[in-house]
Order: sequence, then structure tokens, then C-alpha cells
Amino acid sequence: MTSYVDQRNQASEQVVPNPDENALKKHVEFFDRNNDGIVYPWETYQGFRAIGAGFALSAFAAVFINAGLSAKTRPGKGFSILFPIETANIKFAKHGSDSDVYDSEGRFVPSKFEEIFGKHAHTSPDFLTSDELQELLKANREPKDFKGWVAAWVEWKVLYLLAKDSTGVLRKEAVRGVYDGSLFAKLEKERASGKKKA
Repeated sequence: MTSYVDQRNQASEQVVPNPDENALKKHVEFFDRNNDGIVYPWETYQGFRAIGAGFALSAFAAVFINAGLSAKTRPGKGFSILFPIETANIKFAKHGSDSDVYDSEGRFVPSKFEEIFGKHAHTSPDFLTSDELQELLKANREPKDFKGWVAAWVEWKVLYLLAKDSTGVLRKEAVRGVYDGSLFAKLEKERASGKKKA
């Protein structure tokens, strides 16, 4: 019997990359569990569970992310109690006080990615420690952008929690994987294979 993870992997292998598709959209599409272009809170929850987040963190993420991004990705449409996120419009959900690794169109900006590690990876150019991550967050804060501060803090802290290695650091390749969307699929595959061995 083919597992859900195997089906998603086969589907992703069959898709020909679209050069017009932006990196931010690819990042979010992991959570579009049924590939219909819309991410509902229960799909966000399922996505976080798939990458190893606990029940509480997954539930928090579903509420925080969908409540925060839904209206921004549905310009001109009324409020929906289902808090859908439209992946095609995810570029409109970009917030302040971030690293600017995604530009205003949601494209990946390599120089901004390298800047993160060039400025803040003091221990090694290949990873960020918890203290260095905190320094990054403080450096990116825009004056009085309280929503942006919270959004950035939650994003990076959740990433650190889920993707830090056994030594407690956040590797550069893991951060790159978040931006290009590949880390989530990798974590899901690792978790699924771990369950099979158990």
C-alpha cells in the first residue's frame, strides 16, 4: 500500500519546475496538503505534525499562521471563518522586520540569505547558535513594527525548535531549505521513515 508521504513524493517528482513560480509560494505549498491552492488551518496543523511538531505547537501554528495571513492573501474578498490562505497570493503576506530573503514578489534573494550568516554567524559561517539567532531578530526589527517583531520571532523560534541539529545549532543548509521549501519535505520523510522503523 502506498503511503501518503510516498504519494506526495511521487507527485513532486513528476512536477516540472515552473520558472515563474516564486520561492515563497513553494515554501507555503508544503502545507497545501491536497494541492488545491488553498491552505486551511487543519492543513497547517497536518503539515506541522508531519514535520515533527507536537500537538500544541501544531495547533498554535494553525491558528497563528492562518489568522494572520488569510486576509492578506485574499485581496478584495470578504472575511472567511475558515481562514483560508491562497498560495497564489502569498507574496502579499510578507511582513516587516524580516530578513528580506524574499523580495516583494516572493523571489529568493541569495545576497540577503548570505547576509544573515555573514553578519550574525560569529561562531561558524555554517550555522547560527541560539544567541546569534536572537541577535539576528534584534537587528531586523523595524521601529514600532510590533506585529512584524512577533511574526519574525515566532517564525525563527519555531524553525530553531524543529530544525536545530543534535548540537543545538541551526545549520545553514536547514535555513536554506526553509526558504526554498525543501526542508519541510525532508523532515516529513525522515519522520515517516522513523515511524516505519519503530
